[in-house]
Amino acid sequence: MRQEHGITVAVYPGSFDPVTHGHLDIIHRAAKVFDKLIVAVLNNTSKNPLFTLEERMELIRQVTKDLPNVEVDGFRDLMVNYMKQRNVRLIVRGLRAVSDFEYELQMASTNHKLNSDVETFFMTSKPKYSYLSSSIVKEIARFHGPVTDLVPPEVEEALQKKYPIAPIT
Repeated sequence: MRQEHGITVAVYPGSFDPVTHGHLDIIHRAAKVFDKLIVAVLNNTSKNPLFTLEERMELIRQVTKDLPNVEVDGFRDLMVNYMKQRNVRLIVRGLRAVSDFEYELQMASTNHKLNSDVETFFMTSKPKYSYLSSSIVKEIARFHGPVTDLVPPEVEEALQKKYPIAPIT
């Protein structure tokens, strides 16, 4: 584990497009386990995100402002390169279902192969968030469905700006 002046630092990476209550559950729980948690927002050039990297980072900052040991950062590289750049060895990943585990195990094994100093810690989501994903939230919001129970108010407001209700003509 990386010790930064005696503290344990971990990275929770993801696209967070947008951040959901499921993500926040993992952030809050990981912030209790590690002295410092870096929420690393991926700018994946192969995807077309709804929110820009800067918008996603700002939304996460807003909804984690009550967590003084959480830092929000962005990256555009392989996870292991980012980890090396930040001198961090611990990755936190959330698991919702068995299907997540297969993918996450593959990623953890690949990251470990690329840098044997990197370790991945898996946190299972609370059952009430096991179905929740950013894709589901965007799909509901796109059709102006209720997302109040799925995302924080700041994210709901941002989604409403991205998907305004067209006036009936």
